[in-house]
Amino acid sequence: MGDQLARGEEFEKKAEKKLSGWGLFGSKHEDAAELFDKAANCFKLAKSWDRAGSTYVKLANCNLKLDSKHEAAQAYVDAAHCYKKTNTKEAISCLEQAVNMFCDIGRLSMAARYYKEIAELYESEQNIEKAIDFYEKAADFFQNEDVSTSANQCRQKVAQFAAQIEQYPKAIEIYEDIARQSLSNNLLKYGVKGHLLNAGICQLCKGDVVAITNALERYQELDPTFSGTREYRLLADIAAAIDEEDVTKFTDVVKEFDSMTPLDSWKTTLLLRVKEKLKAKEMEEDDLT
Repeated sequence: MGDQLARGEEFEKKAEKKLSGWGLFGSKHEDAAELFDKAANCFKLAKSWDRAGSTYVKLANCNLKLDSKHEAAQAYVDAAHCYKKTNTKEAISCLEQAVNMFCDIGRLSMAARYYKEIAELYESEQNIEKAIDFYEKAADFFQNEDVSTSANQCRQKVAQFAAQIEQYPKAIEIYEDIARQSLSNNLLKYGVKGHLLNAGICQLCKGDVVAITNALERYQELDPTFSGTREYRLLADIAAAIDEEDVTKFTDVVKEFDSMTPLDSWKTTLLLRVKEKLKAKEMEEDDLT
């Protein structure tokens, strides 16, 4: 490890010397780039992630001087992957640089891929608003490149987080749209009931029984098989429990569904919100009587 660190420092010194010395403009940057690349690899082997990251940034700058934007963008990506281990903020900054360069040279699928990676980093930092922003950007780019599966994966993330921060209409629109798209694809048809269930749970969170009933009718028109599913039954029974202001019925319905199809933490969190609203309503009623 120590050996690799010393080798990395040696290569880095030689690279800096090349840049500060005389020589043909192009060739000195080419030589320095080669040395920075070797230095960065040594720092990686030594697990000196910050040093490796900063060296890849120097490599990117050399590539920019040589007007090699693709190589520069790739060096920024390599820098980001080193910084990911120690400094999320720097990793995001390097990926943003890479995305801008990939956009400049028309490599939009690469830009989409790294927008998604930025979104994942913000997600890991619990920065939900920023995660939504970058998942949306990634989805747009994937869609422009006709990579619908990746676009919809990113859109589902947007919907998931939008619901988390109580932007229910936004989440509903996305889930309903993905369900609509999936119906025309034999491979994706089986997932429709899941998307409609997610949309329905967001409808329940809004607490408007009429809107929920209307939504269930629309989902039935969209997919006539939906009313025969346990997902439909769950939504309809919860809507009835809300209408009757019956917390016990709500709890029984959710428990029964969960015993056969375990609810993930996202659904559980949203359904708890619905239950809390229902409890508050029931207590209001009790106070009035």
